[in-house]
Amino acid sequence: MNVEVILKSKGADVETISSDMTLAQAVSILNTRKIGAVVVVDAGRVRGMLSERDIIKAIGAAGAEALDHPVAQVMTSNVITCKRTDTVDQLMDAMTGGRFRHIPVIENDVLVGIVSIGDVVKQRIADTEMEAEQLRLYIATG
Repeated sequence: MNVEVILKSKGADVETISSDMTLAQAVSILNTRKIGAVVVVDAGRVRGMLSERDIIKAIGAAGAEALDHPVAQVMTSNVITCKRTDTVDQLMDAMTGGRFRHIPVIENDVLVGIVSIGDVVKQRIADTEMEAEQLRLYIATG
């Protein structure tokens, strides 16, 4: 299975913010949308990712004053991305190796979706259940 299958199932909506927003504004969006990360986009291009972990690190270092800092100071700017054709196994390897939970999907330099570790696990479970059912049918029909 690949990223395209996940996006067809979950949809391609992606919450984005600009790098000049304050951390407090970004926290409000994360809270309102009930999401754990947001893609930072300026002039139509992905510039970074802001996750709950980034926010905690900033507050831990600067205290509550960090909430007044621009997202650009806090975001992860070295963003790992994927394509629709990437496999679930490739995503799992990237997420595990990089210790992150969200990957933006980019095609022709355009943001077309985002995949979370939850999406990957859900797809992996569905694939495993389908394989098990096929094996049961094969055994039952001989």
